[in-house]
Amino acid sequence: MDLVKRVVANTIYGDHPTFPVGMNVLDKDLADSMRPDAEGSAIDRGAFDADHRAEGLDVPTVAHTMIGLHRLDNIQMCVEQVLQDGVPGDLIETGVWRGGACILMRALLKAHGVEDRNVWLADSFAGVPVTSEDSHPLDQAMEFHHLNWVLSCSEEQVRENFARYGLLDDQVKFLPGMFADTLPTAPIDRLAVLRVDGDLYESTMDALVNLYPKVSVGGFVIVDDYLIPACKQAVHDYRSEHGIDEPIETVDVTGIYWRRKH
Repeated sequence: MDLVKRVVANTIYGDHPTFPVGMNVLDKDLADSMRPDAEGSAIDRGAFDADHRAEGLDVPTVAHTMIGLHRLDNIQMCVEQVLQDGVPGDLIETGVWRGGACILMRALLKAHGVEDRNVWLADSFAGVPVTSEDSHPLDQAMEFHHLNWVLSCSEEQVRENFARYGLLDDQVKFLPGMFADTLPTAPIDRLAVLRVDGDLYESTMDALVNLYPKVSVGGFVIVDDYLIPACKQAVHDYRSEHGIDEPIETVDVTGIYWRRKH
């Protein structure tokens, strides 16, 4: 599995980041200047840095995931633990980008000879929702949709990425569309691992409201974007409303998880 993780994160060839690490990506004009089709796009974005990639601090130009090696390690730990303990349910990520985290999930199932669990990919495949005056204030403040030129990846491309690993099969299920539209009626009975990577308050809340009740006792909830105030607030609001008191464990600078006890 170490090789799979290094390939999806592309620490093998070390592609350069889309933005210089530490740049304020919420500065729309500055971020737009980094677009490949932008005039002056030859701006120095910085070279590949193995430590930055391990921490998931950069946005790769080529790699199939931006979550870094530590959060990939966390996925492996959670998946292998539920398999070892016989916790029932499928695996899902809400917000998959180029599919790398889910490719690892499917690789883990294959490596362990598991044929009765699915990996679900929920994504708009068009980037994050455009905010409006009706959006949560924390989402309005970020306006992440200005970054959809880098945050979006088509379903066709994600399927192709799976196929390159020989992992595109009937155990890989796609839920294309906005979470608010797809998750309430998603044909999923039980989940053993729920990985939330929606950036925004509303996207995070949509995932938790619709999917947390399906997480089996002993299953894991992973949140990728806890460093983002909007995401963190959604997590705390949901946990508080539903009396969730399982301790939050830290993965790295932004990733967290907890194991459902009851």
